[in-house]
Amino acid sequence: MNTRITKSTMLVALLGLSSQLFAQDTPMTTGTTAERFSPKEFRTWSIGVHGGLLTPRTIFGNSNHQFQTPVEHIGYGGYIKKQILPQLGIQADFLAGKVEELRIANGIDAAGNTTYAANTGYKTNIQWSGALSAVWNVANININNENGILIPYLKAGAGYMSSGATTMPANTQDAGYYREGWFVPVGAGFKLGVAKGINVDLGYDVNFVKSAKFDGVNSGVNDRFAYAHAGLEFALGSKEKPQLQNYSSLANLRKQSAEESAELRRALSTAEQNAQRDREQYAKDLADDDNDGVANKFDKCPGTPSGTVVDGSGCPIKVQREIIKETKVITEEDRKVVKDAISNLEFDLGKSTIRSKSYATLNRVAALLVDKNFSLKLAGHTDNTGGRELNLRLSKERAESVKAYLVSQGANASRIEATGYGPDQPIATNKTAAGRQENRRVEFTLY
Repeated sequence: MNTRITKSTMLVALLGLSSQLFAQDTPMTTGTTAERFSPKEFRTWSIGVHGGLLTPRTIFGNSNHQFQTPVEHIGYGGYIKKQILPQLGIQADFLAGKVEELRIANGIDAAGNTTYAANTGYKTNIQWSGALSAVWNVANININNENGILIPYLKAGAGYMSSGATTMPANTQDAGYYREGWFVPVGAGFKLGVAKGINVDLGYDVNFVKSAKFDGVNSGVNDRFAYAHAGLEFALGSKEKPQLQNYSSLANLRKQSAEESAELRRALSTAEQNAQRDREQYAKDLADDDNDGVANKFDKCPGTPSGTVVDGSGCPIKVQREIIKETKVITEEDRKVVKDAISNLEFDLGKSTIRSKSYATLNRVAALLVDKNFSLKLAGHTDNTGGRELNLRLSKERAESVKAYLVSQGANASRIEATGYGPDQPIATNKTAAGRQENRRVEFTLY
C-alpha cells in the first residue's frame, strides 16, 4: 500500500512540476526577440510518441562489465514539450520497457581472462519512468524554407522511475519488489520536418540510474542503460502558425526580402507608367494646335483660323484694339509696373489659379502692353520640392495662366511668350523655406 502511494505521489509531483513550467508563456517585451517568438505567432506545444530498443550496453560501456551478453528489448514512451525559444524547449518524457543481461562474471581463469557462469543473469522491468529535460536545438538546417528540415539536438535532465529486477538464479530477497529511484537521462538526436507541424524524431538516450540494485545485483555500482528510438512529433495549435522549434528566421528574412524586392519592382513599374502618362498629358495640354498663342488646356475655342486675334481663353475677340506699331523705349516707370506685378503675384497652393489680390498690378501690366505695344516674356519657376515633371508642368501652367489673364485684359496674345522652367533655374538656395519661397516665381521680361 505504501509503495503505491509513493509511486502515485511522485508521478503527480512530476506532472505538476512540468505543468508549472509549461504554463509560463514566453515573455513579451516590445521590440525584442521574445516578442517575435511569442505564442501568439507560433505553435509552442507539441506531443510525441516513440519506440525503440532498450539495451544495457551504452556508448559509455555497460554498467560494470559484470555480465557477458546483453539482450535488447522493445521500449516505448512519449513526451509533452513546451518550446520556449527556437533553440530551447522543456520536455516531460515517459518511458517503459525491459533491460536484460545474461551470464554474470564469476572469476578469472589461469590465463587472466574473465569467466562467466551459464544460466545466470537478470531482467529488469521498468514499470514507469518520468523525466523533465531541457532540449537544446543545435541548429536549424534550412535557409530556403521557414519550416526546418533537419534539426540536431542535445538533451539532459532528471527523472524518477519504478523498476523491479528478476535474477537467475532467483534472489528471493528481492523477487517481486519494485524499487523507486532517481536517474539522469542525457541524449542526442535529430528531427526531420516531414510536414508542417509534423517531425520524425530519431534519438539516442543514455540513462544513468542512481541505484546499485537496478540489475538486482547489489554491486555498489550505479547502473546505466541506453534507449535508441524513433518516433513522431506533432505540433499542437492552429495549423496556420509555424512551429517555433522548426522556424528559420534566416529563411523568413530571405522571403521578406524577396517580397519587398518584388513590391519595389511593381512600384517602380507603376511610377514609370504614371510618369509616362503625365508626360503625354503635359505635352497635349500645353501644345497649341491652332497656333493662336493659347495653350490647348486654356483654349476654349480650339481650331480658330490662323491670324485671328483671340482673348485669353483662345476665343476670337470682336472688337480689337488698335495695334500701335510704334515701338517705345522701356522706362524706369515701365519696369516698376512690372516689378510691382511680380512682387504681388500669388497663386493657390500647388495650382495655377491666380489669387484676386494680384489682379490690380496685372491690370497695369496689361494696360502697359496695350498702350506701348511691348512684347512680354513670362518665365515660370518652382523650387525643388516634389517631382521634376510635376514642377515643370506647374511652372508652365502658371506662366500660361498669367498670359491668359493679360490677354483677357486686352493684351495681344501673339506678343506674350509663356515658358516653364520648373526647378532648373533657382535664384536662391532650396535648403531653407525663405530660399524656396524666392524660387517659386514668375519672371516678367519686357522687350
